[in-house]
Amino acid sequence: MKTEGRGDLPPYFNIDPDQALKTLGDPTTTAGFGSIAKACEAGRSDLASRGLEADGSRHLRLFSTWEITKYLIPVATGHFRRVLKQNPDLPQGTSETAGGAKWFTLDEVLRLRAHFGQEGSKAKEYLPYRPKGQPAKMVSVANFKGGVGKTSTAAHLAMSAALDGYKVLVVDLDSQGSMTSVFGGKVEDEWQTVFPLMARHYAQHLRLENQRRLDRGDTPHPLDDTLTEALDIKAQGLVQKTHWPNIDLIGAQLNLYWAEFQIPVWRMQARGWKLWDALTESFEADGILEDYDVIFLDTPPALGYLTINGLAAADILLVPMGASFLEFDSTGRFFDMLHSTFGSIEDAENMAARALGRDELAFQWDAVRTVVTRYDGTQQAELAALMQAYLGQTLSPHRQDFTALIGQAGEQVQGIYEADYRDFNRETYVRGRETFDATYAAFKQLLIGSWRRDELDMQQAAE
Repeated sequence: MKTEGRGDLPPYFNIDPDQALKTLGDPTTTAGFGSIAKACEAGRSDLASRGLEADGSRHLRLFSTWEITKYLIPVATGHFRRVLKQNPDLPQGTSETAGGAKWFTLDEVLRLRAHFGQEGSKAKEYLPYRPKGQPAKMVSVANFKGGVGKTSTAAHLAMSAALDGYKVLVVDLDSQGSMTSVFGGKVEDEWQTVFPLMARHYAQHLRLENQRRLDRGDTPHPLDDTLTEALDIKAQGLVQKTHWPNIDLIGAQLNLYWAEFQIPVWRMQARGWKLWDALTESFEADGILEDYDVIFLDTPPALGYLTINGLAAADILLVPMGASFLEFDSTGRFFDMLHSTFGSIEDAENMAARALGRDELAFQWDAVRTVVTRYDGTQQAELAALMQAYLGQTLSPHRQDFTALIGQAGEQVQGIYEADYRDFNRETYVRGRETFDATYAAFKQLLIGSWRRDELDMQQAAE
């Protein structure tokens, strides 16, 4: 029998008010937030430095012959070595010791892949599939619940696609800038984010509207300095190179959040401005969809104006979520909000379209999939199966397992594909890669299927 007053009570009983006061500390002021932010910035710089070289820049690790022939180029190791010996003009790799294993940069791997694609067997997939004449596919990774692995999923898919030979652009729409940090981006202010593209799109609409006003004899709306400056900015001027040779970045930082306040002001001033098309039409106008194969859009964990742009631009929508009741419930509410938001946009636009005899607006996505992340099969199998039963095809059958490799890579401020397999037990590395390779395989099937459908539609239209 427990006796009242003994030490076996839960820790939330018998807290001494005076002792609680001593540990409380002084009240926090607005200035205190600044001090906390500076402490976090110092800590962030320290953590980020673990992934930096001595010169302060990030460099992607080298890839061994074993990795290249197992994961990157579908060729036997012996044949790979023979091809290098027969073609001394190809990258030969470097060895850390005399007679040791050969290591290659990713740029060298891409050159080798191109050689095998040109000279190798046509029955093998040396070069990734993308039909001629088709633009890049845009992929949004979104959910308004934080902590579901949204940014890490987008980052690892971008790295997977890059290792597969695709040219990738990553667009960070989240003012927290986590994706920007993953790829070592440096963003000074909102003018190095997508903000000027949004402003340019609005300014171009305003100029057309002003011409119509002048034709009617009305006074035009003035363009302020922000809009005038934005008219001269192209998307290519916002793109940063990363330490991956075939991954570029349009980054984000805290000031990007200003767009969530500015966009509705612009919309109120010009009700005819189709704000949801700003990102899509800006990329199309600047030729970004021709410059890249796949564009990943990392959205904020909220259904704001930047998220709406990212979702409206997407050909493929991926929604990460954990296998828990709360995350399943939250994801359902996310889809309900998408239904309401895009339904409202369509209703409002189509009312005017019908009156003017124009084509009606209908948003459409090639594929929408939810993806279970941080999966623990020993504890979550039953709930995941139940979720699969309700969501059917919408829930990807692949579960992204949490392995020791994921945790260790995160501690080193790098993606799994950036981690050197020599830092891990070989089985741990292979098992950790398997879950992300499978995630990419499921995504690549959507990517190829959507391209193929477009290709066939284009052929049919030309007949």
